[in-house]
Amino acid sequence: MKAKYSRYLLEFKRPSGTSRGVLHEKETFILEIENDGKKGIGECALFRGLSFDDRPDYEEKMQWLCENIDRDPLYLKEELKEFPSIWFGYEQAVLNLKHGDHLYFPSEFTEGKSAIRINGLIWMGEISYMEEQIREKLEKGFHCIKLKIGVDWKSEHAILQKLREKFSKDQLELRVDANGGFSRGEAEIVLQQLADLHIHSIEQPIKAGHWEDMASLCAKTPTPIALDEELIGITDRVEKRKLLETIKPQYIILKPALVGGFAGSDEWIAFAEELNMDWWITSALESNIGLNAIAQYTFTKKNPMPQGLGTGSLFVNNFESDLELKNELLWFKI
Repeated sequence: MKAKYSRYLLEFKRPSGTSRGVLHEKETFILEIENDGKKGIGECALFRGLSFDDRPDYEEKMQWLCENIDRDPLYLKEELKEFPSIWFGYEQAVLNLKHGDHLYFPSEFTEGKSAIRINGLIWMGEISYMEEQIREKLEKGFHCIKLKIGVDWKSEHAILQKLREKFSKDQLELRVDANGGFSRGEAEIVLQQLADLHIHSIEQPIKAGHWEDMASLCAKTPTPIALDEELIGITDRVEKRKLLETIKPQYIILKPALVGGFAGSDEWIAFAEELNMDWWITSALESNIGLNAIAQYTFTKKNPMPQGLGTGSLFVNNFESDLELKNELLWFKI
């Protein structure tokens, strides 16, 4: 078995804003495995500034994997514990090598018989731009919208108020993602304001790593809290369970590229379900290669909630897509 990797720079059609800053491009790495004339492809979806494995020796580890591609998968998994996005790409490539075509998790989804309901994502920007995005999502038939917040809360709050005036909670599910943009004190106020508007949930209201503060917020919040960045970098099974038992969030959100691939996501899901916590899966600006694999994986988990999957439409130089969005449903192209 042979392997090689290449670096690829995805360029945004329009700079995309989060509370961590404005993104103009997204670096990623493509892994190819070849065996007996067959090829498997995967995306090692590094997220600079957010990934646990955003380290100077990242490419060195990519090369190490290529040189050791024939080693036992359990050995590789242990060696790549601190490089979740590389393990994620390895999982994909191996699955694709096994199933061929553009398949990772064959199912009714990849047969074009069933689809995945997703939320519409609204990026930060000028208020007029955010309102323009919202109009587009509503016109396309979305019943669940997620807004990035935490930069200009006064204006963001006004947008949410306008939306709620037009659409009841039964007509439109609203989620918000703060990316850790609020302080503990600010979060307490915001959580009540969101509850007044019947907001479904807020992702990561305060920065990750403050377990006691987050636990306190989750214990008395009027708006359900979802952990996102909080899960990144927690690789030990015991520590994963300890985090969930300590904070007791209402939801957890799984980005496979950031939490140890499909195997890591499975561990988090198992613990969440044992502790009666709900969850959903979100993509993290992968190219269409990684997005395709995540979508196929997501379908197999049979979660009826709207999932946070992208559509690959943010970039000018993305790879050809195997996915197609019809209204709020993500389909696999046959």
